[in-house]
Amino acid sequence: MSDETRATDRPATFRDVFASREYRYLYGATALSWIGDYLAKAAVTALVFSRTHSVALSAAAFALSFVPWLTGGPFLAAMAERLPYRSVMVTCDVVRTGLMTLVAIPTVPVWAMLLLLFANSLANPPFQAARSALLPQVLTGDRYVVGLSLQISTMQAAQLVGYLVGAGLAPFYPRLALLLNATTFAASALLIKFGVGDRRPIGVPAERQHLLQEAAGGFRIVFGSRVLRAIAIVAFSAVLFAIVPEGLAAGWADEFATKEADRGWIQGMIMMASPVGFILGGLVVGRLVSPERRRQLIRVFAVLAPLALVPAMIAPPVWVIVGLAAICGFAVAGTMPAANGLFVQALPAGYRARAYGVMQGGVQTAQAVAVLATGALAERFDIPVVVGWWSLVGAGLLLLVAIRWPNSEAVERAVAAAQAANGRHSAPGDGAGTPPSDVPAPGRHRAGGPVETAPV
Repeated sequence: MSDETRATDRPATFRDVFASREYRYLYGATALSWIGDYLAKAAVTALVFSRTHSVALSAAAFALSFVPWLTGGPFLAAMAERLPYRSVMVTCDVVRTGLMTLVAIPTVPVWAMLLLLFANSLANPPFQAARSALLPQVLTGDRYVVGLSLQISTMQAAQLVGYLVGAGLAPFYPRLALLLNATTFAASALLIKFGVGDRRPIGVPAERQHLLQEAAGGFRIVFGSRVLRAIAIVAFSAVLFAIVPEGLAAGWADEFATKEADRGWIQGMIMMASPVGFILGGLVVGRLVSPERRRQLIRVFAVLAPLALVPAMIAPPVWVIVGLAAICGFAVAGTMPAANGLFVQALPAGYRARAYGVMQGGVQTAQAVAVLATGALAERFDIPVVVGWWSLVGAGLLLLVAIRWPNSEAVERAVAAAQAANGRHSAPGDGAGTPPSDVPAPGRHRAGGPVETAPV
């Protein structure tokens, strides 16, 4: 019986989460990396623009972090299952430290800078996949959901701090910002190297397939299971509609501003509203709502996220827009950690890194599609109309997803089957490691290792 089953009425506390020494080091490394990343994004955009006076090139520099996930994210994430997680993360951090140091060299031309930034972003999928697969081994039961919620809220806070510091340094010392980012990667590598155990994938195949076949197996695992597929659709749909205010903030601020000086702070308010709401939602829902209730509320919060933005179509004042975006962010925080926890619980442990690659690739793609599509629509229609109708369609879509959500029996069967697969030891001829009946086998797979308490 899992920790979740034993203590569904008492949510884990932050003290429970930080009682883990490994998590403290992992959390510190993650927070540093995120702050450095967002700091560098603001600085790189300003630096490329100052060198080229090209908005397109500065936007391309900002968007480079999405490219690996849109192209080879699942393939790169599958690599994380071939080595100990700590080794993958430390190697990625060391590589990123060196690359960001090279980007900061004053004589590096813009084309080389963009290539270095792209190479740097290639380390994101394996690092994040390894971290995602490692976390359920460090925190089990409801501690995983609370720890995940805390990390996601910290990412939102890191976004605020990183953009604020990066934007402040960019006009004067953009290369200092890049060196600070390199320093955060170096510090992250040290924290992980000396604070995190040498943990390895659970249930790894006895015979490895081609890396492309294993990456494709991640798609079959996620979309071949009714439970995992439902969670994936909720996650992709939530970000598809929640990202829109942030993506259109610059144009929206221009409509509200009565003078040039007002445009910056209005844009900042709109962009920060959703992350602030997410932080509050992560802390409130993660700390005050019981694990079982959080799971039951996944569908409610998923529908609420786009529904909160529907009133934007009547073109309310900016403070109302900020409030609506904050509510949307709060609802996403009520959806994502609980859905992620259920996803991990219903997933055979041997596929965590690959499945993470599929999920993260889908989330990144959904955000890119949403911003590009609504941006194109905003060229022909008013932004409030675009946001309102886009969100109304999203609420309808997620309502259909909520209606077709797997019932509790289906969820329990998927979780039990995943736990059984995780607990089997390899033995010739015994079929060990067969994925649960709710999950089609992506290839020959034989699980091994100790029984793992299924994290939520």
